[in-house]
Amino acid sequence: MAKNEEYIRKPDWLKIKINTNESYTGLKKLMRNKSLNTVCEEARCPNIHECWSERKTATFMILGDTCTRGCRFCAVKTGLPTELDWGEPARVAESVQIMGLQHVVVTAVARDDLKDGGAAVFAETVRRIREANPGCTIEILPSDMKGDYESLSTLMSSAPDIFNHNIETVRRLTRRVRARAMYDRSLTLLKRVKEISPKTPTKSSIMVGLGETKEEIIETMDDLLAHDVDIMTIGQYLQPTKKHLKVERYYHPDEFEELKQIALSKGFSHCEAGPLVRSSYHADEQVNATSAQRRINYMKGYEDQEKKEVDFTF
Repeated sequence: MAKNEEYIRKPDWLKIKINTNESYTGLKKLMRNKSLNTVCEEARCPNIHECWSERKTATFMILGDTCTRGCRFCAVKTGLPTELDWGEPARVAESVQIMGLQHVVVTAVARDDLKDGGAAVFAETVRRIREANPGCTIEILPSDMKGDYESLSTLMSSAPDIFNHNIETVRRLTRRVRARAMYDRSLTLLKRVKEISPKTPTKSSIMVGLGETKEEIIETMDDLLAHDVDIMTIGQYLQPTKKHLKVERYYHPDEFEELKQIALSKGFSHCEAGPLVRSSYHADEQVNATSAQRRINYMKGYEDQEKKEVDFTF
C-alpha cells in the first residue's frame, strides 16, 4: 500500500450526511434557472448538504465557472474564461431576495485575463445585492487580483461587511499548492483592506493535511495577525480528484479544537476550526457587531412596518 498513499482511508469523522430535501433541490433548481454558479458545487464542498438543506445558504461564485489559475488543491475548472456577464449581478441579487438570505457570501474565479481582475463586476454585484436586500450582510471572497491596489479600491468602494481572502496554506508550501499566488502578496492585500476601510473585518483561511507542521500553522497565524486579520478558519484538505495533491494526513477533531484555542488566545476575534470547516462555513455568525446590528435594525423596522400595515387594514 506504500505506493497507494493517495488512498489514505478517511476517518469516521469525515463521513458526510447526505440530505437532498426540498430545500436542497429547490435551491439547486433556482441556481440553474438563474444561470448562476456556486463554489459549493464547483469546489465540491463537503458542507453543501448541510448549508443547502438545513441552513438554506450558498456561496455564489461570479465571473463565470472557469478560473485562469490551476491551483493543485482546487476542483474549479481551469481554462480560458468566457466574456463578462453584466447581467449576473442582478440575477445574484434577485436570487438572494428569493431565498430570503440575511447573510450572503460572494466569491469568484480568478480572472487574470482582466485588467481589474473582475473587481468592477464584483463591486456591482455587492451593490445590487444591497439595493435589493437592504437587511442582508455581505461577505466577499476575491482572488488577490494580482496585488493591484486600484482594483482592490474599486472592490472596497462597494463597502462589504466582511472581506475574506484565503492564504490557503503555510509559506513553505505555497508554490506547490497555489498557482500564481504569493504568500506575501496575500498578506499585503489583507493589510491594504484595513488601510482602505479600517472598520471592515478581514478574514483568511488555511487547509491542513498537506504536509505542514504545527509550528508552521502557528507561524501563519502570527503572519495574519501582523497584517490585521480579524477572523481565521482552519479546515481539513480533501483531495477532490486523483489529479490533485494527495492528503498527507487527516487531523483529529481534538487537534482542530487545539488550533482554534491557540488562534483565539493569540488575538483573533473569531476562529472556526474543524475537519469540514471551509472559509464560508457559518459565515453569518462572523459579522461584526455593527453589521449585525444594522441587519437587526432593518429587520425590526421591516416587522414594525408590517404591523402598521396590518393595523391599518382593521
